[in-house]
Amino acid sequence: MVKKGHTPEQIINKLREVEVLLSQGTSIGEASRKIGVTEQTYYRWRKEYGGMRVEQAKKLKELEKENARLKKLVADLSLDNVILKEVAEGNF
Repeated sequence: MVKKGHTPEQIINKLREVEVLLSQGTSIGEASRKIGVTEQTYYRWRKEYGGMRVEQAKKLKELEKENARLKKLVADLSLDNVILKEVAEGNF
């Protein structure tokens, strides 16, 4: 089965839809089915995006992407540093 990726904006809008459905007396299971996701996905989304506005979600994703890029950069530089130390000591 192909996974459908949802943008943060779509997720926040779907969470708002569920809130409306819940206020009308619908159960969480029924509400999550109406927006086209499983109950587990609903809870995961609520944990990550609950109470956020669309702008905040966009900023969060940008920061996560930048953080991943910086972590990779630090790992590469650390590896280069270790290699240079070994070469300087003559342990190659």
